[in-house]
Amino acid sequence: QVQLVESGGGLVQAGDSLRLSCAASGRTLSNYAMGWFRQAPGKERVFVATISWSGGSTYYADSVEGRFTISRDNAKNTVYLQMNSLNPEDTAVYYCAARSTRWASMNNYEYAYWGQGTQVTVST
Repeated sequence: QVQLVESGGGLVQAGDSLRLSCAASGRTLSNYAMGWFRQAPGKERVFVATISWSGGSTYYADSVEGRFTISRDNAKNTVYLQMNSLNPEDTAVYYCAARSTRWASMNNYEYAYWGQGTQVTVST
């Protein structure tokens, strides 16, 4: 079992930056691909970014490409999401997820482990 805990969310203004962290316990993350997803009020949970076990492969949703960066530190068992140039459309609960293979995926149904989420609110 992998337990995931997100942190770093908060209330920011449009144009600001935030860095989310996802700390894992229970298992080493080096065998898992990781992903970030988000869910806005009244909407479905959607893909944001994913990273392979080594960090060698990353993929992003079109809406965040060029603004967000996913990274990982396997020695610290932590995954990060650096979010720059935030806008109100980025307001959502952000979830970290772990996939029981080494290869990145944009499909939320392929992730077995999920954190509780962290709220990001971007004001105008």
